[in-house]
Amino acid sequence: MTMILLVEDEESLVSYLEPELGFENYHVLTALDGESGWNIFQKNISQIDLVILDWMLPKLDGLEVLRRIRRQTNLPVIMLTARDYVGDKVAGLDSGADDYITKPFEIEELLARIRVVLRHKKNSQSVPVRYQLEDLTLDTKSRQVTRGKTVIQLTQREYELLLTLLKNINSTMTRDELLDKVWGIDFEGQTNIVDVYIRYLRHKIDKDINNSLIQTVRGVGYILRDDHYEDNQG
Repeated sequence: MTMILLVEDEESLVSYLEPELGFENYHVLTALDGESGWNIFQKNISQIDLVILDWMLPKLDGLEVLRRIRRQTNLPVIMLTARDYVGDKVAGLDSGADDYITKPFEIEELLARIRVVLRHKKNSQSVPVRYQLEDLTLDTKSRQVTRGKTVIQLTQREYELLLTLLKNINSTMTRDELLDKVWGIDFEGQTNIVDVYIRYLRHKIDKDINNSLIQTVRGVGYILRDDHYEDNQG
């Protein structure tokens, strides 16, 4: 059974979500503050499949809990927030959140987002493969990404985006194609989320390095191009 850790200080919301998630056959662990949530996470890290984490929490805020989780694992994290400012959403994504949902929300939307992140987690655990482009490598068994000798820490979503690009080296991927493959058909956000995450990836894998591996195809999308590949299409 899939295990979800729900960290939320609104007891009424916890009382509503816990049975709803249980009805969908999820086993739910709950915590009403960040400190308790972090402690429960540490004790059950090997069993937890997904964390649903409120932003504003007593004792330890959600952003700090998220940062601590990211130091240990790429486990999927969905942020719950009453904040609807772009800057706050970016801060959450920058800190490693895989998705966010703004309160108030319909349970169907939350369930759809849960299905998407869990599906990507499952897909990433298929037959181990090692992808390489120049000095960039991605090992699906260890889930480790390196550029040269530097190990690069990626969020679940960043990892999935890079993996998709590496699976399609020398092929231009449109924003819609990347959105479908990485975020899934259930995603109801805007397509510019692809550009946001491409920017995150470039900052991590191309930081302090002259040649940028991720190239923009203007008006179309993005490509990882092998320098030895000859484009004879025109």
